[in-house]
Amino acid sequence: MNNILENSNIEDFNKFIREAVSPFHTTESAKKRLKLKGFKELKAGEDFDIRAGEKYYIDIYDSSLMAFTVGKNFTLDRNWSKKGVLRCTSSHTDFPGFKIKPDSVIKDKQSGKIFIKVNTEGYGGAILNTWMDRPLSIAGRIIVRGKDEFSPESVNVNVDKPVLIIPNLAIHLNRNINKGIELNKQKDLIPIAGISDELHDNVKDYVIDVILKEELNRAHIIKENILDYELYLYNKDDGQTIGVNGEMFSAPRIDNLSSVYAQLNAIINSKNDDSLNVAFFFDNEEIGSRTKQGAASAISIMMLEKIYEEMGFDKIRMTDDIINGIMISCDVAHGYHPNYPEKSDVTNKVILGGGIVVKVAAAQTYSNDGIGIAVVKEICRKKSIPYQIFVNRSDMAGGQTLGAIFQTVMPIRTIDIGIAVLAMHSARELMGTEDEKTLEKFLTGYYS
Repeated sequence: MNNILENSNIEDFNKFIREAVSPFHTTESAKKRLKLKGFKELKAGEDFDIRAGEKYYIDIYDSSLMAFTVGKNFTLDRNWSKKGVLRCTSSHTDFPGFKIKPDSVIKDKQSGKIFIKVNTEGYGGAILNTWMDRPLSIAGRIIVRGKDEFSPESVNVNVDKPVLIIPNLAIHLNRNINKGIELNKQKDLIPIAGISDELHDNVKDYVIDVILKEELNRAHIIKENILDYELYLYNKDDGQTIGVNGEMFSAPRIDNLSSVYAQLNAIINSKNDDSLNVAFFFDNEEIGSRTKQGAASAISIMMLEKIYEEMGFDKIRMTDDIINGIMISCDVAHGYHPNYPEKSDVTNKVILGGGIVVKVAAAQTYSNDGIGIAVVKEICRKKSIPYQIFVNRSDMAGGQTLGAIFQTVMPIRTIDIGIAVLAMHSARELMGTEDEKTLEKFLTGYYS
């Protein structure tokens, strides 16, 4: 195994991946980093106290986040609006996988023993067979009783060790397995949590018991006070550099933690006295964004309107800034696969390690227009940042990002960018080692 410590940027990114094991943990880790750099918390449902020259963040339903910095000159003239004064970025905190169902324990009794399985449902468009034979853990949040029935409390939990596995069926029992099989999520992808002695163990609350042992004691939570949970499986594999020169990086959750990490560092390191710099981190992109904490929600425009009002600006000023502003939507792009060259466009191929990727689609599944792309190219030219253009083959449908959805809520000029990856939506994805640093450099330059 190559040493990831050879690249400090990748070392810290890998640490972030280890922390961000659910959307709740992604948000929690981001908040800790923002606090450490002097960002002040504002409560979404309370009055804001905002001052020019300061920096803030807003937790949105525990799995989404909004961070922003206010230039010290931003309030000089309340009737003044400068082109490009509102600079936004966005990414998403979630990733494909599996969510644990309520009453999740399945008992399979054999020869006096019980195989304990955990009932799950798919979340997003995961490559299912990549989750087989992996060390899996559990993370998410537990909801417990609060001061009254309308004030339950949320506690993030992470078992942080392999407690589940989904084993493949041996080739001897399925001679056609290498010819390709369709996996059934309810039958083939139910993870095994253990083998129990039925005479001694009560397995009804097995999942909660595991978490209670590993995590809830630390949080001083009594099992009887648990009202609900939102728990997910995650791949416990650690990231590592790959290749003879360590030029590639393989890890879980690169989609879209690579964007979250770069965007987070960019908003922390941004310096611009004239602009309002905003970073949106949305949940639920992998299932369509149509939730209260997703990009299709009105929460972003509500929070932005509240910021402007608290600073003494009227809605006309905010509208002007939105029309003249820019949003950079950050998500990964499909890299050129040397084993499947026919899957790439004939003239637009993007490679791992080739710099940031500007994503273009006539159908606007990737948000773009000529003006926005020109802005990105000029920033790249001035900052000496390599870039590539991605376009899908004309006979293949590609993916979609939250950028196109966000534009319907906030009609701001939006450009989709990201880094090239292979094995997108696998339990373990692959990127170019230097691309993370390049994306961060671009976003910092864009803000500054």
